[in-house]
Amino acid sequence: MKRKLVILGAGESGVGTAILGKKQKFQVFVSDFGNIKDKYKQVLLNNEIEWEDGGHSEEKILSADVVMKSPGIPETASIVRKLRENKVKVISEIEFASKYTSATIVGITGSNGKTTTASLTYEVLKNGGLNVALGGNIGKSFAEQVSESKYDHFVLELSSFQLDGIETFSPHIAALINLSPDHLDRYDYKYENYIESKFRIILNQTSQDFFIYDADDEDIIKWLSQNPIKSQPLPFSLKKELKQGAFRRDNDIIIKINNTEFTMPIATIGIQGEHNVKNAMAASTVATLLRIRKQTIRESLEGFHGVEHRLENVLKINNVMYVNDSKATNVNATYFALDSMENPTVWIVGGVDKGNDYNELLPLVNEKVKAIICLGVDNQKIISAFGNIVDTIVEVDSMQMAVQVAYKVAERNNTVLLSPACASFDLFENYEDRGRQFKDAVRNL
Repeated sequence: MKRKLVILGAGESGVGTAILGKKQKFQVFVSDFGNIKDKYKQVLLNNEIEWEDGGHSEEKILSADVVMKSPGIPETASIVRKLRENKVKVISEIEFASKYTSATIVGITGSNGKTTTASLTYEVLKNGGLNVALGGNIGKSFAEQVSESKYDHFVLELSSFQLDGIETFSPHIAALINLSPDHLDRYDYKYENYIESKFRIILNQTSQDFFIYDADDEDIIKWLSQNPIKSQPLPFSLKKELKQGAFRRDNDIIIKINNTEFTMPIATIGIQGEHNVKNAMAASTVATLLRIRKQTIRESLEGFHGVEHRLENVLKINNVMYVNDSKATNVNATYFALDSMENPTVWIVGGVDKGNDYNELLPLVNEKVKAIICLGVDNQKIISAFGNIVDTIVEVDSMQMAVQVAYKVAERNNTVLLSPACASFDLFENYEDRGRQFKDAVRNL
């Protein structure tokens, strides 16, 4: 009898898992409560995988041996509750796929900067000649890449939702680059639950594995002081010198691992800002552990200029720079964006609020923001938070309108910044769609 694998959600991770499941001789059934995109339907048809959309066939799903749940589906969904009641094993793509690869895995998580850090790490390892792929919460499905079985190394960007669905998954090198409240709507509005999820990345590590983390992050340090870990700690810091790990000395990054020391001038890093110095420290630590040459690490850091939708300069029009930071889906990410603004800023903000507290942004908004454009279905919280400190607050219901209003409000030497601090699912498919719509609207001015 073939084992039955049911997949809930037919996006990138779902369809990738279906392909791997079929290769591993499972009887595969894919079920999506919404509509499956045509490009994914085609893949399922080409691979002769059974699927349904627009609802769930409960009997079929509940008879599964194992269920892979896509990260966007919450635990509170009725089909997931029924699976739990029936004691059916529900896991994430990361858990399922990791069983079928012997590759060395680097797992990177954090509230902000994980895409930048994962992309940078991947670039350094690839430039160093490793046979490496990038996956997880970014790019092509990890499961599908495992099914191709041609990689020796994986760099995985991991969200808390993906980590919630692991049981035995264990990266050889894990990195937790920072913590700040995010997705609290999925964690009973309890920050400590979200923190526990993030630390699942080291749950199954052993003394042969490594854990890279931000030693300046109070929430990380507090958790580590209360919970013993098995893996070898490699902290990074901008504030203090460390015996082992990465730190700043004057204008250099220093990386010390065992008896090797590596120095890199901060000024030559291709992506600027303090948070990016930390991202570079994490990536360099991984590269040093995997024995990439120092010269290759330096050249890779110099040549890397960031990822799409993360503080991405789009165009300068009438001496106004338009910046796409659509990937800022929480308050802390927007904090970094506003902090890096040097000119008076017209800020486009809003979307689906995930339990945001805007208080930490007040000083920055006061100092840097001249106008706010609210782009969401419900903007009340934003208006309440900033109504007293910003004179101009406008509500719009499309990206095109947001950009046109910004164009009217902005003056020479201003910046127009899209940094929503919210999820995008009210008016857009995802943050990429939101960022692309912004860029298209700017190019059409």
